[in-house]
Amino acid sequence: MLDPRRPFRTRASLRDDLIRSGVRAGDAVMVHAAMGKVGRLLNGPDALIGALLVAVGPEGTVLAYTDWDAAYDELLDGHGRVPRGWREHVPPFDPASSRAARDNGVLAEFVRTTPGAKRSGNPGASVAAVGAGADWFTADHPLDYGYGEGSPFSKLVEARGKVLMVGAPLDTMTLLHHAEHLARIPSKRVRRHEVPFAAPDGTCWRMVEEFDTSEPVVPGLPEAYFADVVREFLAHGQGARGPVGEAPSLLVEAAPICASSVEWLERNAGAGRMSA
Repeated sequence: MLDPRRPFRTRASLRDDLIRSGVRAGDAVMVHAAMGKVGRLLNGPDALIGALLVAVGPEGTVLAYTDWDAAYDELLDGHGRVPRGWREHVPPFDPASSRAARDNGVLAEFVRTTPGAKRSGNPGASVAAVGAGADWFTADHPLDYGYGEGSPFSKLVEARGKVLMVGAPLDTMTLLHHAEHLARIPSKRVRRHEVPFAAPDGTCWRMVEEFDTSEPVVPGLPEAYFADVVREFLAHGQGARGPVGEAPSLLVEAAPICASSVEWLERNAGAGRMSA
């Protein structure tokens, strides 16, 4: 029997919440969601994806950070290589079929498998997109420095897109890795590691280089400093808050928060600050 204290949330009710939060027709929106906080959904995560697609309309695009569910880091040696005895056992990355990382929650995999979705080709920084701009956002994703120029994150800033956090912790705003790439700060940690890619004739192993996103990009920053960056941005009157279903949610414009994050990093992790 339906519990009146916890009504179902539908695609239509979530659409209305999204519009009240500031999502507009034609928007490109990168969404992060803790689906367990949204409430009881008819049709599960697809209800939120459908609501977003209706809210942005036929000219808009919905994006989600997927990463990939590889989990072979423990095999890497001190040079970032996989020992030969293990290489045949590590499944290669295939943008069309490799699962999204489970650490990102269920929504990313649902976006990836939505009919018509496209997925970019950088494994660790991969993004899935649905809608009018899906091909453009996911095309030609550089394999090295996948959060930098030419990435879906850079394109989101270029397109004046938005980031939507539906009950998701503030420190999970992946766009800020793009700010880490752009910030002029010393001693950024770099990671080089082998990645297997699916190829027509089998598996192709390639060394990939990027700024290390597994921890703060430079020593001395708090582990979850992204949340500090976002809170400072909000304290200056930026962003829009409002519930999506039962989840407290936040909508920010990609370009301003990226610029603010670059400034925060250069102020808090610049040469003078880090050496003080």
